[in-house]
Amino acid sequence: MKITKDNIIGFIWQHFLLILSMFFMTFGVALCVRSNLGSGVISSIPMSFSLAGGAGITPRLTIGGYTNIMNVILVVAQVIVLRRKFEPIQFFQLVIGFVFGCLLDANMWITSYFSTYQSLAAQIIAQFMGATILGCAVAVEIRCGSITMPGEGIQVAIARVSGKPFPIIKIIVDTVLVILAVISGFCFFGSWPWTVVGPGTLFAMFYVGYVVKLINPHLIWFDRLLDYRPGFRRYIYGLARFIYPLKAG
Repeated sequence: MKITKDNIIGFIWQHFLLILSMFFMTFGVALCVRSNLGSGVISSIPMSFSLAGGAGITPRLTIGGYTNIMNVILVVAQVIVLRRKFEPIQFFQLVIGFVFGCLLDANMWITSYFSTYQSLAAQIIAQFMGATILGCAVAVEIRCGSITMPGEGIQVAIARVSGKPFPIIKIIVDTVLVILAVISGFCFFGSWPWTVVGPGTLFAMFYVGYVVKLINPHLIWFDRLLDYRPGFRRYIYGLARFIYPLKAG
């Protein structure tokens, strides 16, 4: 395929929107963590190891740092599962995963003030807001159509090799990650890590998927935004053509 100016700008714009969606994804994850009612599935193991690091049991790394390590393991697992079917372009997941980990640490810092609120009502609000924002951001991230996150990549790989439906594989993988987080909690602290895997974790497992399904039909505007082409006036005109009928209706 011939590389043109349009291709380059389209690629840059696509991945700018992807990073923006990942920022909100990690913001949602950070709010769930700050709720102390249980983190999201993908952050449960990194959070467990990070808490253990704070206690001097494991290397002292942030949640984002352990997320980066887990993402590398998940990509290696994809190579093992797919073998020759693994496409080299999928190594780009490591870059996406690293950005995700960095953004998660940034949002953990941004949401640090939430840790001062200990009331149950504040915890529930933080969990609900976090899961809602996460679901919306995931729906947008999927629309970006770029390389998947390592956590999704391993699910796709297993579904491809096993021939099982992706939703079933997703439930199995998510369940395994949660179980491993619980096991690590018992190994590190000798008890169930409720702040890592709690009622909020179970809520997020189902609610995030519901939000994605609910919001997905209403993202036509984002498809327009994603189809950016060089020419500022042409772009604004295209958005105006879409927005005006909505106001008229």
